[in-house]
Amino acid sequence: MQTKIQPRARIDDSHLPENLHPVIKQLYATRGVVSANELNNSAATLLDFRLFKDISKACDILNNALSLQQRILIVGDFDADGATSTAVLMEGLPQFGFSSVDYLVPDRFSLGYGLSPALAQQIVQLNPDLVITVDNGISCIAGIDIVKQAGIKVIVTDHHLQGEQLPNADAIINPNQHDCQFPSKSIAGVGVAFYLLVALRNHLRESSYFEKVGHSEPNLASLLDIVALGTVADVVALDANNRTLVFQGLARIKNGRTRPGIRALVEVSNRNMNRLTASDFGFSLAPRLNAAGRLDDMSLGIACLLAKDEYQAKRIANELDSLNHERREIEQGMQQEAQAVLERLNNKTQEVPDAVCLYQDDWHQGVIGILAGRLKEKYHRPAIIFAQGDDGQLKGSCRSIEGIHMRDLLEHINTENPGLILKFGGHAMAAGLSIQESDFTQFKRAFEAKVVGLLSEELKQCVLLTDGALPPECFNMEFANLLQSAGPWGQQFPEPVFSERFELVQQRLVGEKHLKLVLKHTTGKLVDAIAFNVDLRAWPNTNAQYADIAYQLDINEFRGKFSLQLIVREIQAVKEL
Repeated sequence: MQTKIQPRARIDDSHLPENLHPVIKQLYATRGVVSANELNNSAATLLDFRLFKDISKACDILNNALSLQQRILIVGDFDADGATSTAVLMEGLPQFGFSSVDYLVPDRFSLGYGLSPALAQQIVQLNPDLVITVDNGISCIAGIDIVKQAGIKVIVTDHHLQGEQLPNADAIINPNQHDCQFPSKSIAGVGVAFYLLVALRNHLRESSYFEKVGHSEPNLASLLDIVALGTVADVVALDANNRTLVFQGLARIKNGRTRPGIRALVEVSNRNMNRLTASDFGFSLAPRLNAAGRLDDMSLGIACLLAKDEYQAKRIANELDSLNHERREIEQGMQQEAQAVLERLNNKTQEVPDAVCLYQDDWHQGVIGILAGRLKEKYHRPAIIFAQGDDGQLKGSCRSIEGIHMRDLLEHINTENPGLILKFGGHAMAAGLSIQESDFTQFKRAFEAKVVGLLSEELKQCVLLTDGALPPECFNMEFANLLQSAGPWGQQFPEPVFSERFELVQQRLVGEKHLKLVLKHTTGKLVDAIAFNVDLRAWPNTNAQYADIAYQLDINEFRGKFSLQLIVREIQAVKEL
């Protein structure tokens, strides 16, 4: 469907510092920056851990566990946020003197998400003294009950939205539980785990613990490279606090102060560590880390993050890279099959469906989330993709568009159709659920009916907001570098996208589906550009002399040489100027 390229309206930016470049100043203003304080990415500006509900209760439990040298089991999740959250506690807790810390990650295919009853039975057999969940737990009512009944204490660290009932944990650290005063509701699971360590260090510092036992204070800043990676990988909104976490982690990596596993992921992704950006986390490192949880076992991704030597880290990173290539091949096949189904529907109705809800019995459970995201992007509609689970169940992964809150939508369906959804959870833009295979048709009807009731004509329109035309004096490498340093950019703090008309000088396909371009700017300057995954029915287009292009200003590195390059976000042919 046609995307509308729409420049943002200019807004007053007089409240921001005068010494900012005028274009950067406007970029910040349109992204909701209300004061210069939000642009200060020093660690000292991080929000106070005391604002978390239950944080002191959790510190008391950990203090007792430390004094008794109790056995701690971290229960993770099989995505990049879960992997990095697990790694943060596995690396961080021993810095305090904990001597028995281990982790357990549920198998995506046999156990599903979180601390499920089946996983709880395994935990009871392991008999730890304390369980700490990371990036899960807020909806794991039954599983936590089993663990608690066995006399094991439980601390939940999570960031997902709570349901009507809270788990019976000894402490719950989650900014999205009711009555929690921590302002950054969009913090990732890895950020919550990091804050727990910050709180514990302060708790022990105030009791003079470190002096009494002659133990040096933990250097928690050493964990910020992992925190930054997990924050970007989970696609949470980059509010001021999250930007600071990402900025600090990126700074450590670019200065060479990172662990072998992240260094190996950077190398296998063919990224330059000295010029690493938040988008490199999201598009290069995170997919490789996620591939372990999607196709195999996320313990492989955690092992990469925890690797102590370069050789081991490189070996694991290469395995992750191979898994990511395999994941891409599976995803491409599934995407072709899904699009064939939707195109058949389109031919009947000549319209894009209001909701996408598909199931095929041979689709890979680990890749349905990516497929749902791809179809959501292509059709600009809420999408749910199902794959086979166990015992006659289907597991679904959901992605939504602005204006349709996916978790709330599932809750409405669940309320109106008791028993139709076996379990669900998630956020506004992404969620997961399980249903009986026999109920797929009923669920599909309920989902489509609910979306039709919410989807206005305005929400159906796919609009790409841009920052307008880039002033001619900024069309250079110097400004491209300035843009990168003005970040980190990311979710809900979007990387600048400019839009204007260019003359098409050259166009050719590379890698079968990417369009390589030479464009002529209004200044007369020629610039290289690349558009990834173009519609091959529309491009290359030898009839077009000009094109309206929405683009990101980028710096291309090839054999140690740097040049200006445009990353094309949208291209629309124009025959005449």
